[in-house]
Amino acid sequence: MAATPQDPRSPQEKQDLQSPQEKQDPRSPQEEPAEPGVRISSPTGKWILLTTVLGSSMAMLDSTVVNVALPRIGRDLNADLAALQWTVNAYTLTLAGLILLGGSLGDRFGRRKVFVIGVVWFAVASLLCGIAPSGGVLIAARALQGVGGALLTPGSLALIQASFHPDDRARAVGLWSGFGGVGAAIGPFVGGWLVDGPGWRWVFLLNIPVALLCAPIALRHVPESKDSRTHRGFDVLGATLGALSLAFVTYALIEARSGSVLVWVTAVAGVAAGVAFVYVERGRSDPMMPLDIFASRQFTAVNAVTLCVYAAFSGFFFLAALQLQVVAGYSALAAGTALLPTTALMLLFSARSGELAQRIGPRIPLTVGPLLCAAGMLLMLRVGEDASYVADVLPALLVLGLGMVTLVAPLTATVLASVDTGRAGLASGINNAAARAAGLIAVAALPLLAGMGAEAYRSADAFDSAFRRAMPLCAGVLVLGAVVAFATVRRPAPDCRRPECRTHGWVTAPPLETGKRA
Repeated sequence: MAATPQDPRSPQEKQDLQSPQEKQDPRSPQEEPAEPGVRISSPTGKWILLTTVLGSSMAMLDSTVVNVALPRIGRDLNADLAALQWTVNAYTLTLAGLILLGGSLGDRFGRRKVFVIGVVWFAVASLLCGIAPSGGVLIAARALQGVGGALLTPGSLALIQASFHPDDRARAVGLWSGFGGVGAAIGPFVGGWLVDGPGWRWVFLLNIPVALLCAPIALRHVPESKDSRTHRGFDVLGATLGALSLAFVTYALIEARSGSVLVWVTAVAGVAAGVAFVYVERGRSDPMMPLDIFASRQFTAVNAVTLCVYAAFSGFFFLAALQLQVVAGYSALAAGTALLPTTALMLLFSARSGELAQRIGPRIPLTVGPLLCAAGMLLMLRVGEDASYVADVLPALLVLGLGMVTLVAPLTATVLASVDTGRAGLASGINNAAARAAGLIAVAALPLLAGMGAEAYRSADAFDSAFRRAMPLCAGVLVLGAVVAFATVRRPAPDCRRPECRTHGWVTAPPLETGKRA
């Protein structure tokens, strides 16, 4: 009997030659791959990178361009400061509340499928933002955008980690993060150019052609993958309670100026929903956020530092874009361009900062970094009417950027090193949600604490006075984060897990990691 000739093609070549039907077949080995094998140099690998960069760039761009457009949005829609706060926070609210659930949906039903749904959802919501006739419609559409972001943000990185060969995975994640960071870095510049040119609505409409390019490429070229073994069910009740708690507390803080009964009712409801969330998570067999992960003192401490630094960052970038335009008289384009040094420094030096932290331990970077950022924010007090960019704005942003470079990469690495390897994805997801929740609360609370009135952004003098009260508050929160880090953070074990994603392009988008590692 003649021997059956062996197929000379490598397993990777066979995989790349599979038909789309074979790749989409839920019974195929790709459903729960034991050893993902796509190489970066292969056509499939390049398509996966392009798809995930396009998808994540949509969410990153949207998180950076909107702040620059806020003054023009307020004037065109006759919106007060509370409406501008909600324009930012409606997106962050749904994103922070649902991002953990979005990752679970991808693992269960297919990462590519959920990613594509997120991209399409995000595009439709962006269209609604672009044609919004009023502030209320814009806020509702922004909330829908956040839902789409919660589906596509964790899915973009999960697709890379589930698809690439272990030898290429770190490089693929680095390329994904680097290109995504470039998109985030140019976001304020692009946003300012659009606002001053065709108008602020194009800040949102820009997402539509990106989505029209991204979704077909994903369906045609990206292999499906899932891992239903790691998720027995969906903690919908936990996700709902968490989102409701954040929503009620945010509403109470933004509307606190009115002092109405409704504000007090929503504040109490927010606290009650938060308590119920903890009770539900403690009692579930497969919770969205297992509370026992906080048994690690280091993990708890680093998340406390995360809450402090990301609250200060989000509050700063929300107010700084307004200060530069309302008080200093910058155009939207000039204001967006002015903020570029922070992200440029992050892109250039974050990886080196992570390597330094590996040698000296995270305690010093997580202490020095927030202090540098606090100094940068205090230097922003020099930015007033007719401020010079070179003499007043740039020094503050350079010091702030150096502080972010010092702390952000070590922060993520320390979070991942604080738990067992198998829980790295959960740890990173919780840290990501904590960062976004901190930003949500900061944007809601900071104008209130600084005494900023509902119409403050329409008056240069009123806004400048409130800004000068807000910056010391942000600096104080950063100093608190530095104290917590110095008192509680210790060097991880020598064999601690290093994150694959060590390049950070934008501070409000810390990278997610799944638990799938070689």
